[in-house]
Amino acid sequence: MNLEVSIIVPDRVFWKESAKEIILPTLNGQMGILKNHIPILTGLDIGVLYIRTLFSNEWTIFVVMGGFALVNNNKVTILVNEAESGLNIDSIEAEQTFLSSKSSLELADNTKKKLELESQFKRARARYQLSSQKRPS
Repeated sequence: MNLEVSIIVPDRVFWKESAKEIILPTLNGQMGILKNHIPILTGLDIGVLYIRTLFSNEWTIFVVMGGFALVNNNKVTILVNEAESGLNIDSIEAEQTFLSSKSSLELADNTKKKLELESQFKRARARYQLSSQKRPS
């Protein structure tokens, strides 16, 4: 048995497939999940989610916007506020958005504004990271 992975956004099942391996963007850094992993519930940060699919053995990549992942009995349920496939990200647009959000965050002059801009920056950074790097080997 391999991992049965479901990515669920608020209004639907976004993605569901069998996988060999997952790399989650947790609140404490990246976490790898293989079959027979111990049961765990972990918070997810805004970041890049990697899934090595079972049949193609290729990495499928997503940007997720925070949430939770539940691992239990080789089933991984990923509940996120929003998800975006790496195939849909334009690298030029992602870089421009990243640089713009970084600049806005650096220029923010009060704590409230910085907090508002922080999630925008994390999302832009994750999209840029995904569009500019290779998949794990």
